[in-house]
Amino acid sequence: MADEHKEIDPLTGTATTGHDWDGIHELNTPLPRWWLWTFYLTIIWSVGYWVVYPAWPLLTSATQGTFGWHSRSAVADDLNELKLVRGPMMDKLTNAPVADIVKDPQLLDFARAQGRAAFADNCAPCHGAGGGGGKGYPDLNDDDWLWGGKLEDIERTIRHGARGGDDDGHQGRMPAFGRDGILKANEISTVADYVRSLSGLATEPDTDLALGKKIFADNCALCHGPEGKGNREVGAPNLTDKLWFYGSDKKIIIEGLQNGRGGVMPAWGGRLSDSTIKALTVYVHSLGGGEK
Repeated sequence: MADEHKEIDPLTGTATTGHDWDGIHELNTPLPRWWLWTFYLTIIWSVGYWVVYPAWPLLTSATQGTFGWHSRSAVADDLNELKLVRGPMMDKLTNAPVADIVKDPQLLDFARAQGRAAFADNCAPCHGAGGGGGKGYPDLNDDDWLWGGKLEDIERTIRHGARGGDDDGHQGRMPAFGRDGILKANEISTVADYVRSLSGLATEPDTDLALGKKIFADNCALCHGPEGKGNREVGAPNLTDKLWFYGSDKKIIIEGLQNGRGGVMPAWGGRLSDSTIKALTVYVHSLGGGEK
């Protein structure tokens, strides 16, 4: 019956499938033999692959394959080989104080490479891929440091964090002058203008800067210093430079005075190995703003 309805295309002499779309007939062109054999070989290959490699999931496990190969064991083997290659340098990095690491050119290069990788995995989400920081996250490329930019300062900050629950970490916090009723709204506005004036920024025309200076001296100078130069012991930033942690807009400054500031940096001492912390210390110090 199928042969009775088979139609031959007059142009190519090939039989059609019987499918017709707006006068266009589909030709029943057989696949090339090379393609068919290739297709059959891939089926045979897949069956062999199922046999020799882990492939099919079972109720509580999976088929293990006759080769006994597993991706997890392959990765573990690669990591073990890498540890053997890096072993001597890792031992030196672990046992050397950070001050000695920077004196050894070979160890310094190794620490920077290790630190760069660790920074990308752990620090870049907050500080940016290149350490450029962002609103509320310090720029590690400049020479402005909240807690100090020497090797030992950076190591302590990384190891113990800031306000992260570690008793050895940095604990300074800016009070909420407005929310806690320490200052009134007009006083906050006045001292915000005074703070902007410390770095040469424009202020409201009718602002009493003398009053702002007095309010600053009574409430802010204890942490930021009488001249607003900052205090690393409590993480109070220098207010006289052009570098702003959260931004220099008056509304942003008022928001900080109203609600306080106290960002948290995790204590990495319990999360990263000692060698990784040292590598991070050296890498951050080398970004451009490290102090001697």
